[in-house]
Amino acid sequence: MFGNLRTVMKENIYLDDSQSKAARYAKAMGHPIRMYVLNLLSKQSCCYSGDLSEELPIAKSTLSQHLKELKEAGLIQGEIEAPRIKYCLNKKNWQEARELFKDIMEL
Repeated sequence: MFGNLRTVMKENIYLDDSQSKAARYAKAMGHPIRMYVLNLLSKQSCCYSGDLSEELPIAKSTLSQHLKELKEAGLIQGEIEAPRIKYCLNKKNWQEARELFKDIMEL
């Protein structure tokens, strides 16, 4: 039972792997632009970064940072199709996040 627990911030707080994953997903989702991107990608199979930059009134560099955060969390995946990058939801991790949040909300 305690084999998968981690100590957090040098305190006696322990998180199991599912709590750590949920926290990582929640952090990545913790910005309105990222939520907008996730919502957009959930309604279509994929989207190119150029299309996203036309859709959002933010600098391309800012959008790039938001996409990087979502990608590092595993919520989206990107595929280079030179000279553009195609982004899609990472369906496996998206489903995992949904299940983790569902479990938390039912407490």
